[in-house]
Amino acid sequence: MRILLKISNFIDSLTEYLGKAAAFFVILTVGIGFYNVVARYLGRFLGFKITTNMLIEMQWYLFSLTFLFGFAYILKHGENVRVDFLYANWSPKTKAWVDVVGHTLFLLTFCVIGIYVTTFPVLQSWGRLPDGTYGMWELSPDPDGLPRAPIKSMILFGFGMLLVQTISEIIKNIATINGSNLPATEKDSAD
Repeated sequence: MRILLKISNFIDSLTEYLGKAAAFFVILTVGIGFYNVVARYLGRFLGFKITTNMLIEMQWYLFSLTFLFGFAYILKHGENVRVDFLYANWSPKTKAWVDVVGHTLFLLTFCVIGIYVTTFPVLQSWGRLPDGTYGMWELSPDPDGLPRAPIKSMILFGFGMLLVQTISEIIKNIATINGSNLPATEKDSAD
């Protein structure tokens, strides 16, 4: 169980890092959005264009990354939606049992289906043709737009991180059920 808890701790550290990155993406998104608004009106006033579709799409991409990187972070910190009027009054072991069953039956299944369903469209975005060969990767239809393939790949990454964080949560909940000692950092976040 100690090895599994070390793996869980590593996954939690990675998730924590991605959560901090997601918070930084929020700041960047707001900054780029602010620039786009000011540049659009200032450009009209000056008589020439000083913003591009690339910056508008960058804002969309950063907004998407905020969510895709944040999913696992939200799960790690227990900020996901729950039926708290029942769950809040249960003992830690009962909560752990409910979480193990729910994560195993529903969340793991959701992640696997999400990865399965998005894999082929992501490969197509990178230019994989139905015959297995590769062509051009997907680009923005807008002038000066960004390529679509990298951001679509982040969908797989987001589902993958949610999947491994789900496994980490299952490990921690099994440790709680078994009465295994969690590392000090994990005890703090579990409370």
